[in-house]
Formats: sequence, C-alpha cells, structure tokens
Amino acid sequence: MCGLNDVLSLKAELSFFKTSVLQYTVILLLLTGSCGGQAPGAQPPVRMVTLVGEDVVLPCHLEPPLDAVSKSVEWARPDLQPRFVHVWHEGGDLLENQNPSYKGRTSVSVDNLKQGDLSLFLSAVKLSDNGLYRCFFPSQDKKIHVELVVGSVASPVIAGININSTAEVLQCESTGWYPEPEVFWLDGEGNLLSAGPTETVRGPDDLYTVSSRVTVEKRHSNSFTCRVQQNHINQTRETEIKVSADCLEFTSCSAHVAVLVVFVLLFIVAAACVVWKWRQIQTKERKKQQEDQTEREQLISERTEDLRKEMVKLKEELKEKDETLKKNKEEQKDFKQEVYSKLTEQSEELQKQREKLRQQQTVMETNIKVIEKEMQSVEKMAEGERFHKMKEITLTAKTQLHKRKQEDEKLNLQTTTILNKTTELLKKIPDRKKEEAQGKSQ
Repeated sequence: MCGLNDVLSLKAELSFFKTSVLQYTVILLLLTGSCGGQAPGAQPPVRMVTLVGEDVVLPCHLEPPLDAVSKSVEWARPDLQPRFVHVWHEGGDLLENQNPSYKGRTSVSVDNLKQGDLSLFLSAVKLSDNGLYRCFFPSQDKKIHVELVVGSVASPVIAGININSTAEVLQCESTGWYPEPEVFWLDGEGNLLSAGPTETVRGPDDLYTVSSRVTVEKRHSNSFTCRVQQNHINQTRETEIKVSADCLEFTSCSAHVAVLVVFVLLFIVAAACVVWKWRQIQTKERKKQQEDQTEREQLISERTEDLRKEMVKLKEELKEKDETLKKNKEEQKDFKQEVYSKLTEQSEELQKQREKLRQQQTVMETNIKVIEKEMQSVEKMAEGERFHKMKEITLTAKTQLHKRKQEDEKLNLQTTTILNKTTELLKKIPDRKKEEAQGKSQ
C-alpha cells in the first residue's frame, strides 16, 4: 500500500486535475460567447492583437487634430461584401450598408471625434473579425490601415499512462486555440524534453486542438510541464504534473491514476458536448435575430414604399385640382371679359338709339311747328285753296307719321335684340356661380 505521503500526493494531483478541468471548462464557455473584431488599413498597417470575446479599439488619429463631428469617417474591410464596418456622416451614424456581421458591435465616440480621434470601438471580437481594416477620412483623402489579429487560447490538460515501474507516457491536450499553437515539454529544471510529433485537429469552428505525448522516467517527486504557446498573438498556457516513483510502483496507485485519467477525459468530453450544444443554441438564436431584423427592415422598406406611392398620388391629385382651378379662373376671366364686351356693345347701341330718339324728337317738334304755321296760313286763304292746302298738310303729316312708325319699329327691334342678349347673359351668370361653388367644394 502507499504511505501517507503518497496518499496526500495523490489527493493533491486529483485536486490539481479537477482545477485544470474546471479552468478548461470555463475558458471553453467564454470562447463560445465570442464575437468579432475589426481593423482598418494604412501605411504601414497598425497591428492590434486581441482574443476572442474581448473588446478592442482600432486606432485612427488626425494629425494635426481636427474636429471631425460634422465630417465623414468610413471604416471598411476591402475583403468583405458589403465592405462597410462603420460609417459616420455629418453628425450621425450611417449604417444602412453596414456588413451584417458587425451590426450592434461598432461605435465611434463623439467626444473623441471633436479631438480628431477617429478610432473605432469593436465589442465581443470573434475569429471572423480577423483581417485588414481601413480608416478613411474623405475631407483630407487620408487612409490609415489597421491589421487586427484575433486569437483564441485554452489551458492544456495532462493525463498519465503507466507503461512499467520505471516509465510513464504523459499526454497533453489543449482545445480552443487560434492560430495554430506549438506544444513543448519541460522537466522540473525547465529543460526541453524530446517528445513525439504534435497532433493537430481543426474543428468546424476553425479552432485548433493540439495534443502531444512524451515518455518520462519515474523519479521521486519529479515534475513535468506541458506548455502551449502561440507567438503570433503572444499567448502561452501551461500545466504542471508531478510524478511520484514511490506511488507509481504500486498497482493500487496506478489504478487510481488510471481511474482519475478516465474521469478527467469523460468530464472533458461531457463539457465539450455541453459547450457544443450551447454554441448551437446561440447560433440558432443569432440566426433567428438576424432573420427577425431582416424581416423588420423589409416591412419598413415596404411601408416606406407605400407611403412614397401615396405621396406621389396626393401630389398628382393636388396638381389636377390646381390645374382645374387655373382653368376655372381662366374661364371666369374669359366670361367676365365676354360679359363686359357685350354689355359695352349694348351700351353703345342704346346710346345710339337714344341719340336717334333725340333726333326724331327734334324733327317732330320742327314738323309740328311747320304744320302749325301752315295751319295758321290756311285761315287766310280762300275756301278752295284752303281745302287743297289742308289736304297737302294732312298728306305730309301722314307721311311723317308713317316714317316715324317705321323708325319706331326698327328701334323696337333693336331694343328686343339687346334685351335678348342681356337675358342670355343673366342666364349664364347663375350657371357660372354653380360651377364656382362646386369647384370650391372639391
């Protein structure tokens, strides 16, 4: 049987394995909630390194500083379609053509823009945000490029496989890295150990799983370290395991270690399944949100188009009514002109008739005076001459009366004509009033 120290050492190893597994699980859960990052482009590109799920600020500054709040600023990735990551235009965000993968994750600070700081804040970085970004300031035709390097890390887990009483195979595995990392084995003094080739598997989420094995000799309280590092993103994770020769010499201790290894592996598999399922649910939810957003945008677009058509229709109706009013005004003007012209014409005719009547009256008065003189002269004549003179006066008077009758008939005819024209105009006036009233009611 193992001694007390061996039991305590085994308990310590078990606690270490549990802690490592919990850390591994927490890191996996954090990785599943990751979102994207971004980067502009310039000469030379500014390099920014961040991890999945973190927030990052992509730098872009104007030299000398200039208030850019009322200007335009364009953040874009030329390799995407649409390329726009975030657009600021004359005092506000302009995000109609923003790439869908960046919706709700980008912003610029108004206070910073006042100081010439065009930097872009990108939240919840994800692997797809990895790339070259361009900050474009059209007012100065200035372009600044930023390279965003997105990485993902995870802590390694070590399991031991007993070969014999003097040697053991240690296996180190780490899941959830990007870009692809390297694996190293170190002894207790920090020296590199010769290990087999690193096995690498890339999952559907583009994250790498690496594993490596090394055969070590069992020595008293010997420790070994598995180090996983990615120099491109300057990230390193490592785990240490202690191998006790006294304990491993006994079958019971080896059995405990084997059971522990199986437990750890089963726990890792279960955690990975839970994480995978959770990520599937998250993916479905994000897809549903995107579909809902697309549907809302489509409804807004349709409603906007309907309102535009209604506005066009109202404008056409107003235009038709305006033309009708103009036409009515012109007709009214023509009608007034016509009435004025006819009334002027009738007035002139009546004046002429009045003048004729005056002339006839003058002629009649003259004729009466002539007849009266002739009648007075008749009294002085003989009876025979008197008869002939009276007859002559009577004929003359009859002739004048007949002529007067003809002129009166002519004047009467002209007066009737003027009266008919006036009546016709009076009939038109109520009709025009009705048309004007109908036009106003419309």
